[in-house]
Formats: sequence, structure tokens, C-alpha cells
Amino acid sequence: MNFFILSIIKAAVVASVLLTTLAYLQWVERKVIAHIQVRLGPSRVGPHGLLQPLADVIKLITKEDLIPPYVNKFIYLLAPFLAVTMALISISVIPFGGEIQVLGQRTWLQLTDLNIGLLFILAISSMGVYGVALAGWASNNKYALLGGLRSSAQMISYELPLSLAIVSPLLLSNTLSLRQIVDTQSGSILHWNILRFPAPQIVSFLVFMIAAFAETNRVPFDLPEAENELVAGFHTEYSSMKFAAFFMAEYANMVTVSCITATLFLGGWQPLFPAAWGSNFVPAAVFAAGGLVAIYHGLNPARRRDRLTLPIVGVIFLAIAALFLIPLLQQALIPLFWFAAKVGVILFVFIWIRGTLPRFRYDQLMGFAWKVLFPIALINLLVTGLLVALS
Repeated sequence: MNFFILSIIKAAVVASVLLTTLAYLQWVERKVIAHIQVRLGPSRVGPHGLLQPLADVIKLITKEDLIPPYVNKFIYLLAPFLAVTMALISISVIPFGGEIQVLGQRTWLQLTDLNIGLLFILAISSMGVYGVALAGWASNNKYALLGGLRSSAQMISYELPLSLAIVSPLLLSNTLSLRQIVDTQSGSILHWNILRFPAPQIVSFLVFMIAAFAETNRVPFDLPEAENELVAGFHTEYSSMKFAAFFMAEYANMVTVSCITATLFLGGWQPLFPAAWGSNFVPAAVFAAGGLVAIYHGLNPARRRDRLTLPIVGVIFLAIAALFLIPLLQQALIPLFWFAAKVGVILFVFIWIRGTLPRFRYDQLMGFAWKVLFPIALINLLVTGLLVALS
């Protein structure tokens, strides 16, 4: 198979999976927060509300698209396009797995590998602030302008501790290529940068996660969209698909940050323990257990419709478990499972925090970046450099 055609197929598959993930991530968020608050969450559209994302897409597409008077029309329309484009591009250098063979052609489970992949992601993510800032300015609305200014100051401030937190694990891996960073963490969980000798990066991991919450405008750092202060913040004047673009950009940034966290600190697609210890059978065991639990609850349903839907889900899970036992597919599926599991756990933390913590005041948010996170990240970097030099 021609390399060019294979690259197009990989790009189409990654784009499809990413966009589907973005659609269902909001369903997962609504469900998780509903459970935290002892509510049902989406449950009407489709079984267990699974078609709710499709209903939301239809609603946003058919909603009237208004452009307020006195806006700077070109920049007003450019801002959501810029925000979503910058959010989606970063996924192109994330490695999802190792090298596989497809119809005689060797390829990597990654769109492209740059020897400065991490710098590329930092540069692209830094451009994302322009979409938010321009949206606030071009809307000709004081609430939107305040939201854009808040977001600019917040993202610029928190990028400093975030960058310092990234440098520390780079000293251990000694490369900027994300694929090589994952390769240096192979073996077991003890080789992951978060626990790696001689300088475990637990502090760096925590600083990076906190700064990532601020970079993605998530609770408790969602001051640019504080509804009790700024209506909706920088996207107050946006409707229909332009609003959906900002919505999608936020979730795309969440996915990208989670992928970077898993790659830098948690071994990327590397398993918890070597294949010789049975790590290849973990995915099949997890899906088989999930399928059996679903079938059991389908046979003992709490609601009438569960008698039909849960056994179907159980059979699907058992079929997926069988796929993980096919040797020809294990080379591709097992790395994808470990990578998706780590990213999924980090995304769950994003949602969990949103349903748990209150919003900071703006002075607390800025003071925390400069007076707490920055000194901690700097000290951690100096200690890491010293330990690496002495080892």
C-alpha cells in the first residue's frame, strides 16, 4: 500500500475517533456529574441517553445563526475557527502505539513524529489563546471583552509553570520526540517518568495537571466563562455552530492535555508491567468482566428497558474481549487499550474536579500561579537537574 494513501487513511481514522470522542465526552461529563450530584443525567434520547450527543449536534446545526451588529465581522468569524483548529492540530504528533504492519506496509500508530514534537504542541497550544482573545474583542461586548482579557492573562501566566513542569521529565528522557519519550519509559510502571529513578516526577506531574486545568479553562480555573460574573464570558455573543466550535475546542484541549500527560509521565502506550507477566491478557479480562457484569444486570434489571439494552452491551464487550485474544490484532489493539485507559482516567479526573471544587476568585487564580506553582516548578526543575547530573 502506498505510504501516502496509508497516511490519509490514518488521518481519517484519527479524525473520526477524535470527533466521536469529543461528542461523547460531554455525555460522559454530564453522566459523571449527575452521579456525583445524585441525579440521572441524560436518559431520554436513546438507551441511557447515548444518542444525546447526536441530538445536541442537530440542535446546534439547526439553531438560528445570529451575528450581532457592530462586531468586527472578519475577526468575529475567524476566532472560533482559530480556536478549534489549534485545538485539533496538536493530536497529529501524539503516539498511540508502536510500529505495526498493514497490508505489507510498516507504519506507526501515530500521524507523524517530529524530533521537536513537544515544542510543536506548546507552540500550537499557545496560539489557541488568540481565538479566545479575538472572540472577546471582536464581539463588541464588555462581558465578552472581560472574558477574553481574563483568559489571555490566565493562559499566559499558567504556561510558565506548565512549561517548567514539562522540562523536568525531558531531562530524564533527553529527547523532544514524543515517540522516543514513550520508548524511554518501556519496561514497567517503575520506568514511567512519574516514578523513574533517580528523580521521580510526582511534583512535576501535579504542577502540570494543575496548570493544564487553567490552560483549558476548566473548573476551578474557568474565570473567563464565569456565568455569575460575565454571562458566558468570551463567547457570550456566539450562537449555533460558532458556539459549538468553542465548545468543541475546550474538549479537544482536554483530550490533547490528557494525551500529553499520559505520554510524558505515565508511559504513553506502555503497559503497567511486561508482557511476560501477562499484561497482554489484561484488556481481554477487563472487557470480559464488563460484559459479564452488563449481562448479569440485564438478567436482573432495575428498569424494564435494561432487560434489552444491557445484554446487548454485554455481548459487544465480550466480542471486543475476543478481539484482544487474536494474535494478529494484539500488536495494534493492546497499546491502544493501555493508552486509551490512561487518557480516560485523566479525563475522568477533569470531570471529577468540575463536580467537586468551587471556582477561584480571579486574584486567587493569578496569585496561585505566580506565588505557588511557579516557585514549586522551578525548585523541582533544579532538583531534577541536580539528581540527573549526579546519577
